[in-house]
Amino acid sequence: MGVVTYEYEVVSTISPSRLFKSFILDSDNLIPKVVPGAFKSFEILEGDGGVGTIKLITFGEGSQFKFAKHKVEEIDEANCTYKYSVIEGDALGEEIDSISYVVKVDAGPDGGSVVKTTSSYHTKTEHHSITEEKIKEGKEKAKAIFHAIEAHLHANPHEY
Repeated sequence: MGVVTYEYEVVSTISPSRLFKSFILDSDNLIPKVVPGAFKSFEILEGDGGVGTIKLITFGEGSQFKFAKHKVEEIDEANCTYKYSVIEGDALGEEIDSISYVVKVDAGPDGGSVVKTTSSYHTKTEHHSITEEKIKEGKEKAKAIFHAIEAHLHANPHEY
């Protein structure tokens, strides 16, 4: 078993608390509303939305994947930190056992935020085909979704 980890960050003009509330705490509602082609729905299968909750994510028509199950590992509202893992689904493919994520929203310049994400791919074997190119592709898709959410928040300043 191996682990491939990468980090990336995105700077936003949205305040940390507003971004965390919308993009993290209310993601189940906001993301399918803003990017329905990428995400069709989020459904709680077990739990109450807090730590230990398992969610079924159904991807939209524009996605190459059909579904993923993710487990909430930690929610720290005071420090704007969220940890979760993808534990099942066609997005894992044949080589990946799970993917764990740590998302941290820090204060940024001019009242905005810096969102730092660490993704760790837990592979089934040491030999895998996770390449720099595939990671870059995933980063670009994640950034596009983030920027769509950010644009929505700018267009709707009284939400969250």
